[in-house]
Amino acid sequence: MEGFLEGKNIVITGAGSGIGKAIAISAAKEGANIVVADYGVALDGSEPTSEIAETTSEEIRSLGVEAIPVAGDVSKMETGEQVISAAVEKWGSVDGVVCVAGILRERMLFNMSEDEWDAVIAVHLKGHFTVYRHAMAIMRKQESGGSILGITSGAFTASTAQPNYSAAKGGIVSLTRSAAMTAASISLRGGPIINANCLAPTARTRMSENVPFAFETGDPEDIAPMAIYLLSDHGRDINAQIYSVVGRRISVWNQPREIRTMYSSGEAWTPEEIATMLPNTIKQEPNPFIDDLERRMKEMEAGAKSGD
Repeated sequence: MEGFLEGKNIVITGAGSGIGKAIAISAAKEGANIVVADYGVALDGSEPTSEIAETTSEEIRSLGVEAIPVAGDVSKMETGEQVISAAVEKWGSVDGVVCVAGILRERMLFNMSEDEWDAVIAVHLKGHFTVYRHAMAIMRKQESGGSILGITSGAFTASTAQPNYSAAKGGIVSLTRSAAMTAASISLRGGPIINANCLAPTARTRMSENVPFAFETGDPEDIAPMAIYLLSDHGRDINAQIYSVVGRRISVWNQPREIRTMYSSGEAWTPEEIATMLPNTIKQEPNPFIDDLERRMKEMEAGAKSGD
């Protein structure tokens, strides 16, 4: 039986461990050749090594497909070009990219250093841009087009102790939607079909070990089937979507839009008029994440008191 990705050439960043490796192994089992792009760094981005990319590539080759290890920093433009070129020069095309590479530097916003901010934004957000940019340049000229898959997180909505990570993941959502718009404009002009989507996975990985609250989770292998679907020809009509994948659950996120509007009664708004009208017209939207945070904090306080 032919695999979902038979004969396709897929670039996966962060493919040496965790979710990236799970997707890479599953894609290989479905018949894809894989560029295994992984800098092999520690959780905070330090101590790079090429060993992890090479080891995963060997494992993939044992499945009967080809693999190319690349151990560069995806926040660098030259690495983004390198991982795409590796596929094109070896196999003639790049049919899909998945950007999983990421690091964490946790700190509350009021304590965060510039370096802690810059490093996380660079690996996550710019690391998506460098790959997207070079992949799109090739895919728009290929008759077969291609698939772009970003990895965001539910934390793109907000994060208490990871504002850098949250901002990067929010940027990935907007970048991917922009890629999807570009892809749609290409196909509407008679060009090849390219799709761009995001997964917001939750799984037990080294990046989730220090999360202070209990949360719904699963394993890295749970994420792979949805990634395979979106990279395959079966998922080519899916574009500009965000899907959460947690264990056996897959959910689709809403698309942003204005939902209520108010107009000034005069020629221009005054602060006084806004103060009068806003609470009775457009109001504010409830934030379920703040509500959930408040609930969890109360539960922790109650638990602490019962333990006294």
